[in-house]
Amino acid sequence: MIRPRWCLLVAVWLAAIATACGGKAVEEVATTAAVPVKTITLAPRTIEGIVTATGIVTPAPGADWTINPPEAGRIMEMPKAVGDHVKPGDLLVRFEIPSLSTEVANKRAELQQARARLENSRANVNRLTTLVEHGVAAQKELEDARRELAEAQAAVTQGETATANAQVAASRTVVRARFAGVVAKRAHNPGDIVEPANEILRVLDPDRLQIVAAVPVPELTRIAAGRAARVLEPGGAVSPARVLTRPAAVETGAATADVRLAFGSTTRLAAGTPVQIEIVAEQRPNALAVPQDAIVREGDAAFVFIAGADNKAHKQQVSLGLTTPRDAEIVGGLKAGDKVIVQGQQGLPDGAAITAAS
Repeated sequence: MIRPRWCLLVAVWLAAIATACGGKAVEEVATTAAVPVKTITLAPRTIEGIVTATGIVTPAPGADWTINPPEAGRIMEMPKAVGDHVKPGDLLVRFEIPSLSTEVANKRAELQQARARLENSRANVNRLTTLVEHGVAAQKELEDARRELAEAQAAVTQGETATANAQVAASRTVVRARFAGVVAKRAHNPGDIVEPANEILRVLDPDRLQIVAAVPVPELTRIAAGRAARVLEPGGAVSPARVLTRPAAVETGAATADVRLAFGSTTRLAAGTPVQIEIVAEQRPNALAVPQDAIVREGDAAFVFIAGADNKAHKQQVSLGLTTPRDAEIVGGLKAGDKVIVQGQQGLPDGAAITAAS
């Protein structure tokens, strides 16, 4: 019993002397049991720099149509319900707008009067031309008649234009489908009195849907038209997409800007569905890369642990290239074939004995 206590006192005394002489005790770790770790073998592969954003499924330009009344009036006919498919030319809404019918009638009456005036003016010019030739009428009378004829002709032209415009406006009381699509919204019914600001129907083409993504402004320089992208749909499905356009200008002080993307194929998502977007901003083919979790950072320096042939962990400083939320490109310090520890390296001493599993 005395010897172990004496040995312990001697060990404490020696440790105190070592600390006093060196100014700082040197920590030595003796590892008696091998630490289990998991490794990967480095091999060239492609890694991608990703820009992530939140997007909304949106109809493409020209594939979304909201119908409003041209003037205040009454809905007389409205055969399509929400969810109904329509084809070009199908009747969607017929309005009764008395003011437009009255305007057409008034313009036609004015045009008829203008044409009668024109006929009278033309006949008067012909009569005075004959009289002037026989010296019966003065030349000034003929010039006045010709001036009246020109004014009458201008009045007819103006009346024809006004009548055509009134007829076009009146034709808007009957609304027919411009493209094949689906009724997405129906806000009124036959018999309702409506105003120009009222939304009556919304028709969209579900085969022409796109995504408008709110991309952080600092990331816009990494994006170009044609870049590949992925749509992370609700429920976990992933579908391909590509960048169509990015904004040429952004609002001062704006945090995000809209980037428009096209689906790689027809989507079953409904317009208005929120989705997550991953845009491939950069690609590094034939790169050496490790998971971010494999990196041990000490200040500005980055290290990894390599599983050596001697069954020990060897700490290696590395230089990083492209980094993503998942991966880090290694541009210096490692080579293909190195076995990098990806689990169990945190707190692992350099030179520790390990048991590696791939």
